[in-house]
Amino acid sequence: MSDPNVERLLQDLQLIHPDLHAVVQTVRATVREVAPAASEKLMYGGILFSAPQQFCGVFAYSAHVTMEFGRGAELDDPHRVLEGKGKFRRHIRLQTVADIASKHLKDYIAQALAFSTASSTDAGNGVGNAT
Repeated sequence: MSDPNVERLLQDLQLIHPDLHAVVQTVRATVREVAPAASEKLMYGGILFSAPQQFCGVFAYSAHVTMEFGRGAELDDPHRVLEGKGKFRRHIRLQTVADIASKHLKDYIAQALAFSTASSTDAGNGVGNAT
């Protein structure tokens, strides 16, 4: 089931930034590969993914897209692509569709999903939680 708010955001993005729209759509497909049962919700100006708890979100800006992880500080980062210094959150900056593979996004999504399914009561679990 698709959230009509997500669809509106995607339509707007396609009109304003077609290149970033392609990145966001490829990120969404990557999340579905890793977490086929994940749901999407428009929140904080981006698309949050839950399965069952929020585990990541994709946000489009004027020149790039970020994949945000609410518990990103706990993720292993062997590829050294996580950015941010907050107590909990980290993000991966994406400028092209090719960045999704070169920055190993699928690996980070899988880790975040594992945190989501392992525990739903830890602080910092959701993307939108304060850090």
